[in-house]
Amino acid sequence: MKQLIVFLSFSMVFLSYSQEEEEKLKQNALRESKNLTWEGNKDLSENNFVEAEVDYRKAIAKSDENPAAPFNLGNAYYNKESFSEAFGRFKEAGESAGDKKDKHKAYHNMGNVFMKRKEYEKAVEAYKEALRNNPTDEETRYNLALAKEMLKKEQEEQKNDQNEDNKDNQDQKDKEEKNEDKEEGDNNEDKKDQGENEDQGEEEKEENEEGEGDEKEEQKKQPDQGDKPEEEEQQQPPRPNQLSKQQIQNLLEAMQNEEKKVQEKIDAQKVKGVKVKNEKDW
Repeated sequence: MKQLIVFLSFSMVFLSYSQEEEEKLKQNALRESKNLTWEGNKDLSENNFVEAEVDYRKAIAKSDENPAAPFNLGNAYYNKESFSEAFGRFKEAGESAGDKKDKHKAYHNMGNVFMKRKEYEKAVEAYKEALRNNPTDEETRYNLALAKEMLKKEQEEQKNDQNEDNKDNQDQKDKEEKNEDKEEGDNNEDKKDQGENEDQGEEEKEENEEGEGDEKEEQKKQPDQGDKPEEEEQQQPPRPNQLSKQQIQNLLEAMQNEEKKVQEKIDAQKVKGVKVKNEKDW
């Protein structure tokens, strides 16, 4: 039993010593971090940004209980217009700060970064958070009012731009509808002309069909050419300066008769004019 009591006492003493040592180490690390922060401030005042950045980073690595190190490094980035890096350091300072005044400074500067980025809605929220930690700061209150005014102006411009876009879209839509109506009118006109042409074609077709019908009817009334070609040829009037077949036949017969008469006369003369020879030709 005594051994157990001794062991527990020894453990409590050791644990207490360990906590004291840990707290002592934290204090030493915080002290070194603050010293490095001071060195960084000194380098920055001498326009030695590179050395200042190195000192601030070492200070941040030494202790996370020193919000001044990330805050001052954030200011250094802000002055260099490296707003993304500055915002990250201000946020780190606000999260590590245990004092409301330190939190107020960190959120105030985050609002300034948002203003530089023209992210006015986020700037409003950052300034509000800063005022929650220090409601008496007039600079933060002024920045908040300015951020609200800029946000209102931005929203009005966006609304006007949207209205302008809607107007342009409506104008474009009206123009397209007008073009569609015009094209539809042209198509209707073309269809009308096409219909008129088709009607005219139908009329001409009907007239041709009527003419063909009359011609066929007339042909029916006339005798068939294939049945009586000779009669048809005889009935056809002779062409000017052209003898008909019958006239040619009559003419040939007349010529034959004349030729026969001439031949008879010649034969008669031969009989009368021929002398009989009594002598021999030696």
